[in-house]
Amino acid sequence: MSAVVLCLCLSLPPQSAGPDAPQEVLTLLQDGTDAERRRDLQTAISDFRKATELAPSYPMAFLRLGNAYMQKGDYADAIPALRKVLELNPELLPARQILGFALLARGYAAEAIPHLTAAHDFGALGIAQLQNGQPDEAVENLRRALNKNPGDPDLLFYLRKASSALSEQSLDNLLSTYPDSPRAHQALGENYYTLKMYGQAAKEFNEALSLRPDLPGLRLELGQLYADSSDWDKAEEQFRAEAALEPGNAEVAYRLGDALLQQGKMNEAAAELKRSDDLRPNMSETLYCLGKATAVSNPVAAEKALAHVIELEKDSLLSGQAYLLLASIHRKQGKTEEASTEMQEFRRIQSLRRVEARKP
Repeated sequence: MSAVVLCLCLSLPPQSAGPDAPQEVLTLLQDGTDAERRRDLQTAISDFRKATELAPSYPMAFLRLGNAYMQKGDYADAIPALRKVLELNPELLPARQILGFALLARGYAAEAIPHLTAAHDFGALGIAQLQNGQPDEAVENLRRALNKNPGDPDLLFYLRKASSALSEQSLDNLLSTYPDSPRAHQALGENYYTLKMYGQAAKEFNEALSLRPDLPGLRLELGQLYADSSDWDKAEEQFRAEAALEPGNAEVAYRLGDALLQQGKMNEAAAELKRSDDLRPNMSETLYCLGKATAVSNPVAAEKALAHVIELEKDSLLSGQAYLLLASIHRKQGKTEEASTEMQEFRRIQSLRRVEARKP
């Protein structure tokens, strides 16, 4: 939390805010501000503290003092100074924002929330709400903050945590309220699957199916469980049943095509993978599998699919595999020069990946 605090708490109102202050106090505040800019925080704190002693009713002196403590990471000493600011001027929103940061950094999330709410700081507010056991509100506010600061790593980190907490809360509510429902069994199956407890997961998925055979997405999850265990017959059975329920689902078509491919049913696999590509174009895994499925029966289609993979993936491992498969196709066609070039590209990408893997 401290990194977030330090990058957010430095924008303060002019020193003239509030009642007039003696010139000596204004000079101390200016000296302290200059020291802050030099990152000489100990001198800044000393100057600001002297200013508060000379002008104990001047809120700006306490605000500068509290902010300097925050930059030093001394949140415990920042809190009394910032409380004093609000005692003198409750409408000074920067003080409420920084006090909210300080309280949050010290673990007083519940106390921080009203200050951060008043300051409209949705990022810090979402973090406080998460720590206060309010994941639904936290998710909402962290998303609002990300709309203003897309890609902020701290906000993304806390949004992930808040979303996980909300998911756990929803699961607890589902299991406690409807423990014998199909969705409860499905949710338990998903938890077991995540933990790689495949036997228990299959039991829960099958229990859910016995209660509601037409539940969308359930057979897809059960089929994926069988696929992870390389039980391709059972995986195909579940994916086929899901495809009958959701013929417009591109992932289901891809999963069924892959299961057929794993069993050597190339023509059927190609049909399903082509259907998946039609439903959702430009999915690299689908195109690569389509290339594998058509490598013998329709090399022209295979070349087109694999070239598209390379275009989409650039220098990824999957693009390397696409080059390798293209080299095999062209070698069988007697196109040795093309095959040689593709093998060079495959080795180049393999080398790049090894270098990347060794980086700390």
